[in-house]
Amino acid sequence: MVQNYRIFPCIAALLVVCLMPAPAHALFGGSKKKKEEKAGALLFRDKGCAHCHGVAGVGGKKGPTLTSIRKDKTWTPSHMSDQILNGGKKMPPFSDSVTDDELAQLIAYLRAKHKPAPPPGTEPQTTAAQR
Repeated sequence: MVQNYRIFPCIAALLVVCLMPAPAHALFGGSKKKKEEKAGALLFRDKGCAHCHGVAGVGGKKGPTLTSIRKDKTWTPSHMSDQILNGGKKMPPFSDSVTDDELAQLIAYLRAKHKPAPPPGTEPQTTAAQR
């Protein structure tokens, strides 16, 4: 009977961990939000967003700066989603080239307080013969 009382705290702790409403990524390391922001940074580069909006969204000749978009209350996630998918003003629509997951990642990146830098892109190497 005494041995059962020793096991009870272990079982109770296990039940608390298993029944907690926390998502798995919070329990086992890594933040889903941070992963989405990093994936969004990569997409921002690879989908060509930086071509118009500049590296890290600082603005360019074709597109406005996106660095303060997270502070602008008019740019809700829904508004950002609509802009990316349907375009507007001079921005073309990207509904055919981004998935729902990619859209969420791009929005996470744009709304990030500290925007992660994407890993360096792979530039094609030029040989002496190509120069």
